[in-house]
Amino acid sequence: MSNPTESSPACPPAKRSGPLRALFALRHSCDGIIATLREESAFRQEAALAAVLLPGALLMPVSAIERVLLIVSVLLVLLVELLNSSIEAAIDRISLDRHELSKRAKDCGSAAVMIALLICAVTWGVLCGPIVYHWLRG
Repeated sequence: MSNPTESSPACPPAKRSGPLRALFALRHSCDGIIATLREESAFRQEAALAAVLLPGALLMPVSAIERVLLIVSVLLVLLVELLNSSIEAAIDRISLDRHELSKRAKDCGSAAVMIALLICAVTWGVLCGPIVYHWLRG
């Protein structure tokens, strides 16, 4: 007779709850970020940009709401790139064969990243463009 605590199709493992669940979720989230940094050059480039822009957002002479918009626009790019990378990994896991639906899914993920980058650029341009222009003229 098998042990009832063993994982099997008939008896799924018990769900974690409370602080332990949060700790495991945090670990899996960190694993996802690390894997994406290792595997995706676009994410590495965007993370490098975030490493410059996030401290820059803290140093800009803007209101608290504008500072939040600057920070969130950068984090949005990273978020969408993580989702795009997960879509690409799932499609590649299913099949490496060329298929119109696979292409569409990957193209839509790429378009989402482009829109997130556009949102970031517009936010930074509108909120920081006049400040930088003033600094350069003075």
